[in-house]
Amino acid sequence: MVLEPDMPPAVARSSPAAPTHPAVPGRAGSRARMADAADRPRARRRSGWTRLQLATHAAALAPAAHLAWDVWTDNLTANPIQDITARTGKTALVLLVAALAVTPLNTLFGWRRLIPLRRPLGVYAFLYALQHFLTFVWLDYGLDPVLLEEAIFEKKYALVGFGAFLILLPLAATSTAGWMRRLGKRWKRLHRLVYVAAVLVVVHFVWLVKADVREPLAYGAVVAALLALRVPRVREAVARRRLGSASRRTARGTPPPPPR
Repeated sequence: MVLEPDMPPAVARSSPAAPTHPAVPGRAGSRARMADAADRPRARRRSGWTRLQLATHAAALAPAAHLAWDVWTDNLTANPIQDITARTGKTALVLLVAALAVTPLNTLFGWRRLIPLRRPLGVYAFLYALQHFLTFVWLDYGLDPVLLEEAIFEKKYALVGFGAFLILLPLAATSTAGWMRRLGKRWKRLHRLVYVAAVLVVVHFVWLVKADVREPLAYGAVVAALLALRVPRVREAVARRRLGSASRRTARGTPPPPPR
């Protein structure tokens, strides 16, 4: 016999035994089980990568896979070292600009789903920059210290690019949550140097191509716009404009767009 929790033993002994047949689930119980089953995939999606994150990783790895395939099939240009250097450098710049664009896009449009992409984009940018640097010092100059010293300190574009790589190195090394906790407020100050690295990379690109500078200047314009959006007054003005636009939509009876 099972004692009911709020009943004295004497009353419990005189109470009729509970029925032994299993209870038939009601409509409320069925709904609860269905809701629980529907919530389980959602919880798994929250704990894992979203489709946007998977697409970002795939897009970031695609240039490396393409380059590896071209190396394997001997499908590079007549100057393979120059081809590898150019492709890895441009991919590093594109990913770096994409990482820098995450916070401004959230400020402008409220795209909060992009925030988790900032760190992987930055890490991928560094990995391509590392491959770019290793191609230069190893494949191109054979790790010869004399030749490397001449190349880096006599060619302006090489010196500026080397400076950008030296800035990105500690940023990539301290990009983990553990380093964020260790450094505290200093972490944010350190990682603001990524804008200095981005400017140096654009200058490196401009000095490298020499003749047709339209493409590197286009990247420079994007970096300048992203830097402008980091200025506190500009950022506050953009935030006020977003809030005012949302208030006007609410006053007209149009709900504000959901956060993306």
